[in-house]
Amino acid sequence: MAKANVICRCEEIEIDTIREWIARGYDTFDELKRELRVGMGPCQGRGCRDIILREIAKATGKPVAELSPGTMRPPVKPVKTKLLA
Repeated sequence: MAKANVICRCEEIEIDTIREWIARGYDTFDELKRELRVGMGPCQGRGCRDIILREIAKATGKPVAELSPGTMRPPVKPVKTKLLA
């Protein structure tokens, strides 16, 4: 049975887990990425980054525009290896 509150589908991280880690003081996307692996799956955060940034903004009282979207490393989108060769 699928989990109802999964935010990061690639790593199967639920919203409650994200909120718990934010409450512990991990209030940047990069910190959550290092601890929970959010944004490190095949989608590279395209599915969860905005939701997580909104949760951080809600918890810290900062506007989403002031938050760092985290470090993105190339390729940002999946690329077939034959295109790189």
